[in-house]
Amino acid sequence: MLFLLLLGISLFLTIQSHSYHRSKIINSANFLSGGVYEKVNNVSEYLNLKSQNEILAQENAKLRSLLFNVKDTALIPKLDSIKGLHSDVLVSKVIHNSYDSHENYLTLNTGSLQGVKPDMGVINSLGVVGIIDNTSPKYATVISVLNINFRLNAKVKKSNHFGSLGWNGKNTGFVQLTDIPRLATIRKGDTIVTGGQSVIFPENINIGTVYKIYTDDKTHYYTLDVKLFNDMTNLGHVYILKSKDQEEITNLENKKKNE
Repeated sequence: MLFLLLLGISLFLTIQSHSYHRSKIINSANFLSGGVYEKVNNVSEYLNLKSQNEILAQENAKLRSLLFNVKDTALIPKLDSIKGLHSDVLVSKVIHNSYDSHENYLTLNTGSLQGVKPDMGVINSLGVVGIIDNTSPKYATVISVLNINFRLNAKVKKSNHFGSLGWNGKNTGFVQLTDIPRLATIRKGDTIVTGGQSVIFPENINIGTVYKIYTDDKTHYYTLDVKLFNDMTNLGHVYILKSKDQEEITNLENKKKNE
């Protein structure tokens, strides 16, 4: 028993002090837990087929509405030609979703074999879901919007005033947008979308609507309670954004910092 105790302590210290060992352990844990989560999710997904079909039907209706309102279908823009969207899109599925702690994560059934890497954006038809954290060959973990460490550049859609989006850890239906200048005209119900200062998400991806407006006594800036479009407690299929420009921009910024 003493030998096993000392062995466990030595392994723990080795993993904590070496990034290579730590990354291998995280990837192995993702692989093992991902397999278990996928089996459990297959059962719950079967039980929720009706609600998922309704969501897909609504999304198809929106797409058809867009197509029907285009006079010349030959003029429909390709995905890559839409301003601000320089990404390939991978379809994935949430097989595990935590939302009852301060640091919540999702697990997806798509991994590095499909080209998924850390710091890729994750969205669905309603808006932002999170950011890829770690990957194994077949699975990936995602930092949820409902994670106190999540940060995202976002803006008020109608006025383009920017702020920092995060979560205060209190309510699963709301996130907070801070550092909005008081000269901005904000109204309850205004739409909040992703800003143009992120290499992870394209501009104008939906997030939610303004629910309450506060004034920070220290900074005298606005803090907004934002009601999420997404029900983060009920997620199915999602889209992973493979940004074509992210690596180039990140390398350029790191080079500038080193200089």
